[in-house]
Amino acid sequence: MNKEEQVIMGFRNLLNKMAWLNKFKMEDSLKGYTSSEVHYIEYIGRNVDSNVTKLAESLYMTRGAISKMTKKLIKKGAIESYQKPDNKKEIYFRLTEEGQVIYKVHEELHKEFQERDKAVFEQVTEEQFDSMLSFVEKYSRHLDAEIKKLGVDSKSEKFE
Repeated sequence: MNKEEQVIMGFRNLLNKMAWLNKFKMEDSLKGYTSSEVHYIEYIGRNVDSNVTKLAESLYMTRGAISKMTKKLIKKGAIESYQKPDNKKEIYFRLTEEGQVIYKVHEELHKEFQERDKAVFEQVTEEQFDSMLSFVEKYSRHLDAEIKKLGVDSKSEKFE
């Protein structure tokens, strides 16, 4: 296995381990909500005037999938839809009290996980962080270009 393959496998393994480690605590603390639902809630909680298009762009999902999930979250009472007085065409989403609770629990869990992993990050130098961030940005731009070659703009809604 060459270094390129080692890096890709390393990223995959890291993400899988993080997901596995975090899963049990997340499921226990956020009963009744799937990981996907929590990610939608997180995005809506962090972004004012979230709408289907913004959610689709950010979560790399189709508008149809976003519509389906937002309906589900409205039914669960985690989010609500609204319109602006000056724009009756666009529908936006915001968290309800229930959604705020889920959002806060999720944020606290992230802080807990960060604290758990702090020992590793404290050993990383500024130069190492800069190098890693540079690599991630380059790779992300490359993947954006590859997506665009397929006729799909990763920052627009053309996944359907």
